[in-house]
Amino acid sequence: MLTRLLVALVLLLAPPARASERLPALGAEGASVTVSGVSSGAFMAVQFHVAHSATVRGAGAIAGGPYDCARGSLWTALTSCMDPGPFSPLPDARRLAELARGLAKAGGIDPVERLAGAKLWLFTGTRDDTVSPEVVEALRRFYLALAPDADVAFENSVPAGHGMVTEKEGNGCSTTEPPFIVNCNYDAAGILLRQLLGPLAAPSPAEDGKLIEFDQAEFAGGGPAAISLADTGYVFVPNACAKERCRVHVVFHGCRQSADQIERRFVLEAGYNRWAAANRLIVLYPQTMPRWGYGFGAGNFVLNPKACWDWWGYTGARYATKDGAQVRAVQSMLERLAQPR
Repeated sequence: MLTRLLVALVLLLAPPARASERLPALGAEGASVTVSGVSSGAFMAVQFHVAHSATVRGAGAIAGGPYDCARGSLWTALTSCMDPGPFSPLPDARRLAELARGLAKAGGIDPVERLAGAKLWLFTGTRDDTVSPEVVEALRRFYLALAPDADVAFENSVPAGHGMVTEKEGNGCSTTEPPFIVNCNYDAAGILLRQLLGPLAAPSPAEDGKLIEFDQAEFAGGGPAAISLADTGYVFVPNACAKERCRVHVVFHGCRQSADQIERRFVLEAGYNRWAAANRLIVLYPQTMPRWGYGFGAGNFVLNPKACWDWWGYTGARYATKDGAQVRAVQSMLERLAQPR
């Protein structure tokens, strides 16, 4: 009886859910997608790139490591793939590349030959004590093992802490604390977009476009919480893209950066939108949510209290493949954006 009363009280006091729009069909270019991310979002961006290299042309990774580094183990993720040491060595990048080749032959990911000539931008801050620089260096070796002709830009000289590095938003440059956006007078979003997309027009002083909140449920089989996705995602659509065909860039936030945790700060302050507005670029911001085991809206057990993207297997053994639940959901979002208006 007491439990029922507590549940009723929680539901009564909870703010009403905001109705989100349906993700629009915009006729976007579906065969030249680019991706980027921070921390767990960087690992996710790499997973998504490798899984869908036939359509994803480039990736930016801030404080991320090689594809499937964790090999399905949270312990490996937290040790070997973030802060490797004598008793938890960093997995060999060439070995991970060979495993990716095998996965491609089995059809789990696109043929690794599609990574040839990929555009890549990798970043590690000199004050980042969360993900070791050698992990990011291993990501560079992983890509070059599969695509020796890849165009890899590697930045390791900015005194940034762990977070999204910006020109003017966020905490002090060397800090590592919420919202994990750091002001280093360094425009990471713009620099990585130029590396991935080529020459761009100067960013718009005004973010001329519309930020749309959309319902993620339909892309997650109706139950986003089951795979630690939030009910709502975001997409920034420049005014020109409401009528013209545009490219798409997907941005994966880091742990403790979801809208459930820091509201829309990452979406608004990471620095992508002003570049997107001036360069006919749709920016998709899918969102995770914290899970503490069992909870409302999901009958399965998922332990993801920091709302990290799944790069160690909490959604299932095939998390890093095209069959991975979160990978499938984001790919479905891209397919919707590419549908004719």
